[in-house]
Amino acid sequence: MATSLLFSLILLSLSISSSSALLFSETVVDAADVLSDSGYLSMALNLQTVFQTLLLQSPTATVFAPSDSAFVRSGQPPLFLLQYHTLPQRLSLEDLKALPYGTSIPTMLLNRSLIVTTSDVDALLSINNVTVNELTVYDAGSVVIYGVDEFFDPSFRIYSNSVPEQCPGRNDFFEQETSSFEDVDCFGEASDLLRSRGYSKMAAFMDMQLTGFGDGTSVTIFAPVDESIEEHAKNFSDYSVMFRQHVVPGWLPWKVMSGLEAGAMLPTFSEDFRIKITRFGDILALNGVPILFMDMFCCNWLVVHGLDQLVTSSIKQDLKEGSFFAFNDNVDENAKEGSFFAFDDNVEENAPDYGENSIP
Repeated sequence: MATSLLFSLILLSLSISSSSALLFSETVVDAADVLSDSGYLSMALNLQTVFQTLLLQSPTATVFAPSDSAFVRSGQPPLFLLQYHTLPQRLSLEDLKALPYGTSIPTMLLNRSLIVTTSDVDALLSINNVTVNELTVYDAGSVVIYGVDEFFDPSFRIYSNSVPEQCPGRNDFFEQETSSFEDVDCFGEASDLLRSRGYSKMAAFMDMQLTGFGDGTSVTIFAPVDESIEEHAKNFSDYSVMFRQHVVPGWLPWKVMSGLEAGAMLPTFSEDFRIKITRFGDILALNGVPILFMDMFCCNWLVVHGLDQLVTSSIKQDLKEGSFFAFNDNVDENAKEGSFFAFDDNVEENAPDYGENSIP
């Protein structure tokens, strides 16, 4: 019986592998034909190398194809440079254009990311200061290919003082007169924005859980895209747990997040679930999940950052004395009755010190 079951599993594995290989082969041939007919013959000849690496790591991809003239100027690129032009997730043109200046996009090249350099005054999509052709060269649903006139430089960097702040300093918000109406408006804008960018499930939970906030409590939400939530959630309680695990007390815009050291721990509103800050080269991640869309929304009590997958791997360890976050371990016991987040009136006094962006 055991032998029969093992044999069946082996056959199933071989069947899946064969199907993946067949799909891979068809995609390579189809994409290569389109690229060669569109003035990207050199990249077409390199596609098999790119996709062989990709097949082992991700079922979706975004590829930036340098023009033939770029290949003539630079010569045959090494494998690492081709990996640097490949993203392990599909990003539509709308997704790319929605990313603010300075956003780091993880690539297939370990510990290296592309950097969005589209300026407010320039409507053209720019990455690493190279203009991206907005006419899609190839789109097969799971794989999309865009053309670029030059190779991206893996050593490209921008300095922090050249990156416009997406979130104003917190004091800038409080220089204005605030009211409960303005807080509701802030919340409504965040919810609407999330829905427009593929984060409707997080927006729905915000509608149910955050209405009525604006009493001085501040939160930061890390919002996964709908697809990643649908893949893991089986019932309503799963959604509730996921939401709690992606909400952190305190106001953490990108300016603050980018200054956190690797190993810093963020408490969440899910008991015993902590988020550990990790860094892979120039990429900041949460339990290994990169932040794709920093400062997607912010107001005087709420910041939302976008993710392309769920933050998982609960880190069940005590916060060490002297760590970045000195948070009240009993926060859930001090809940206001009926409050989803279980905050007490003095939560801000127990919250970590975020430096110049904190409210005394």
